[in-house]
Amino acid sequence: MARINTWNPEDKAFWESEGKQHAQRNLWISVPSLMMAFIIWQIWSVVSIRLNDIGFAFSQEQLFTLAALPGLVGATLRFVYTFGNGIFGGRNWTVFATGILILPALGIGFAVQNPETPFWVMALLAALCGLGGGNFSSSTSNISMFFPKAAKGTALGINGGLGNMGVSVVQFVTPLVIATSTFAFIGGNTEGQVLADGTQVWLQNAAFVWVIPIVILTVAAYFGMDNLPNAKQSAAEQFVVLKRKHTWIMTILYVATFGSFIGYSAAFPLVLKNLFPEYISLAWVGAFLAAAARPIGGWLSDKFGGVLVTAITLSVMSLGALVVIYFTNAANFAGFLTAFLVLFIAAGMGSGSTFQMIPNIFSAKESAPVLGITAAFAAYGSFLIPKLFGWSTENYGTPINALYIFVAIYIFSILLNWFYYQRKNAEVKIK
Repeated sequence: MARINTWNPEDKAFWESEGKQHAQRNLWISVPSLMMAFIIWQIWSVVSIRLNDIGFAFSQEQLFTLAALPGLVGATLRFVYTFGNGIFGGRNWTVFATGILILPALGIGFAVQNPETPFWVMALLAALCGLGGGNFSSSTSNISMFFPKAAKGTALGINGGLGNMGVSVVQFVTPLVIATSTFAFIGGNTEGQVLADGTQVWLQNAAFVWVIPIVILTVAAYFGMDNLPNAKQSAAEQFVVLKRKHTWIMTILYVATFGSFIGYSAAFPLVLKNLFPEYISLAWVGAFLAAAARPIGGWLSDKFGGVLVTAITLSVMSLGALVVIYFTNAANFAGFLTAFLVLFIAAGMGSGSTFQMIPNIFSAKESAPVLGITAAFAAYGSFLIPKLFGWSTENYGTPINALYIFVAIYIFSILLNWFYYQRKNAEVKIK
């Protein structure tokens, strides 16, 4: 593949003649690579709910911890991954970040076959899944450099939204693949495991099934992606955005939106199992709808402005969480699920709209690290939200105490968005 020597997507002639072709090729390799990263990152959200069914004896707090640990590590790694493209190049970093996912995929597959595996080993493997969580920061900052400002919202929405789809993919596919002995020969446990109702499963398949796709995507990134010229920056050059006030304002807004999406995705299967266990097969729907809504949020923001879309989605999230609380208290599954799905969709759209705002506030050079930094902080939602749900469930027998905290965060975010970007005399007026 020919090396790209110049890059100026804001030049319409350059964009139409060759820029768009390169950008779209990199985008459509980035999307499945990011999706795989989310699959590995969130695999514990579905593995953890089956552990005690196959002979493990972990407490509810331990199970929520296993679902939350990948979020803690992934969020922390995002600070490192944010600067990976600038130092090593987008293609080079994508190859590394995708290929290394094979480690937790193999580790989990072997560990779940032995119910005597200690909690600390499971916790270590859950932490290794955080490698997938780091990818989002590098992926989004890389793709943002390929597209002109007018198309960034849509491009980032596609990359993030379809990449986020990995959460629902793993939650939908896992129940299907564990029902077959396809990979039973790996690790020697050909008998699989038996659930309390006598159903035979092979939980190791939940991890082993992704090994071959990881290899294929790593090769695709190596041969199909590009390192952009003039995109490399030292860590010091990128760290300057930490001094910008709006870096931190946008971080709060993205924590409220994407942090909610990824946190609810990690916790929802366990919340559903505790409240309405007979409907656990629907655990994947929320993450799917949120991921599908993200590109729509980016597209609407390109059309009508990210500030307006963010204000609307945060308002819907506040109302949605309150309605979830109401139907949880009423033990009404239909109402609970409908309200939670609205909350998921709004969080997904808000993730797209807040990301569209960033390139309109910052220069092209600064917007890439800002995207990575905001994504890093927001990823802590995948740790904090399951932990808060675990705390609320363990101590009060209900998740509603955690939801009240989330409502307060959404209202605060609405006020921030209005004060700095939406009101008549706002400090920064952006579309």
